[in-house]
Amino acid sequence: MNFNELNISDNILKAITDMGFTEATEIQGKAIPAILSGSDIIGQSQTGTGKTAAFAIPILEKVDPTIKKPQVLVLCPTRELAVQVCNEFKKLTKYTSIKSAAVYGGEPIYRQISVLKRGVQVIIGTPGRLMDHMNRKTIKLEHVNSIILDEADEMLNMGFREDIETILNKIPNEIQTILFSATMPKSILDITHNYQSNPKLIKITRKELTTDTIDQRYYHVLEHHKLEVLKRLINVYNPKLSLIFCNTKRRVDEVTEILQENGYACDKIHGDMNQVVRLSVLNKFNKGVISILIATDVAARGLDIQNVEAVFNYDVPDNEEYYVHRIGRTGRAGKKGSSYTLVSKSETRRISNIIKYIKKDIPRKKIPSINKVNAVKIDTYIETLANTIDESADIGKYEGIISKLNDKGYSSDKIAIALLMSNLELQEENNKNLSYEITRRQSNFDGTRNRQPRGKRDNNNRGREKGMARLYLNIGKNHKVAVRDIVGAIAGESNIKGSSIGSIDMYDKYTFVEVPDKYANNVIDAMNKSRIKGKNVTMEVANTKKRR
Repeated sequence: MNFNELNISDNILKAITDMGFTEATEIQGKAIPAILSGSDIIGQSQTGTGKTAAFAIPILEKVDPTIKKPQVLVLCPTRELAVQVCNEFKKLTKYTSIKSAAVYGGEPIYRQISVLKRGVQVIIGTPGRLMDHMNRKTIKLEHVNSIILDEADEMLNMGFREDIETILNKIPNEIQTILFSATMPKSILDITHNYQSNPKLIKITRKELTTDTIDQRYYHVLEHHKLEVLKRLINVYNPKLSLIFCNTKRRVDEVTEILQENGYACDKIHGDMNQVVRLSVLNKFNKGVISILIATDVAARGLDIQNVEAVFNYDVPDNEEYYVHRIGRTGRAGKKGSSYTLVSKSETRRISNIIKYIKKDIPRKKIPSINKVNAVKIDTYIETLANTIDESADIGKYEGIISKLNDKGYSSDKIAIALLMSNLELQEENNKNLSYEITRRQSNFDGTRNRQPRGKRDNNNRGREKGMARLYLNIGKNHKVAVRDIVGAIAGESNIKGSSIGSIDMYDKYTFVEVPDKYANNVIDAMNKSRIKGKNVTMEVANTKKRR
């Protein structure tokens, strides 16, 4: 279905066009008319199917830009998702006067208050920080007419149910309630029964997203070594035609410049280049004048590119659907293709989400060593040299040069070695660590927790893990709080991923939590301004003596 068929205002249609979209995804085609009709919605759809636009586009049609007060609330489980959704709203409102703002823990609240005072109509936030603003009266709900619960199942898994219900109960008006969730557990159904009126169910069954003709793999790479790893992969696998995808135009420029300086036949395309230049670059790529094309997702959308052997994801895309589109550039028409994804520490959650989204395992591989790179270079050079020897009919005129060097006392072996040194650049192997390891306390990519069981532990073996801070929290089992409530509160309110949280030792009246040292102060600040299960909490660095 084309967006022009969906009764969308011209200004938003123009923004959609700028984003490079013309046809609606399945969830968008079904949800947009239903939301425009004013119905409450239950949307069952995976991340990456275009669900953000599915609720953002129609809900913006209800916003009155002359009222500079919150009219739409979007609740998200994490800071990262809140920022992502807010950016989507800002793109869609490019040609309107509607303003959006994201509110979440881990950022000084005064900055958010300053933005809110300017007048915003759409607020996207985590439940805890949104309630904090409500308590401070910096967010008022008297004009709110719509609320969206995005990734509702994840919010409930993180212990936000009471916060969500508190927010819903404090909205004074009749509102349209839109709920999106990948799964439909009983806790989700309870919310729909209590807070929705005759909701319409929109369920999207996902088709196979990637083909078996694409050999997918990923690598853990320290961010500042990505270029080194990229060059090694290109040298080892040596695809005839390859695409390198980056998330930003600036990154495209940086990667292109360095690869060109290192002698790679490459060029770039992105949104800041005019159409004539982009077509010229594409022509060179399709003719094989350049073998590597570096691009952003938007610039690469809809390009007519054939015979791509490999796709390199220099950055892991924010959107899982982008990953599918990227690697779909290779492995076409039954031909084999390869995709290589470089994953920095901050991108581990993204590759986890991609694996869940495509429902296929992507194996993690070891970064090729310098010795491996050298071995491939040597084999390629030998093959080229052997062909030259076999095919040259006039090598005789060069034999005299060898004779002259022999007369000067240089053996043929030494002459050959000198020529190899001049023409074949080999690197020295080094012990530089280009990768990183996921600790046992971080999540596995199948969604399970790879950590020791919570609860009681050996009191004689309480030494905190290296690099971790041990924090004291003034609530425990007697407060009817579960471990997941604590994990959810910390992940939702502070700038830390749930997978980074270490051991949690829970007692009747208090709890000890381990978090990475570098996040300790942020976690303490965020938690001391928040609540868990309706109770104000206090967090501080734990004393060495056991509390009673």
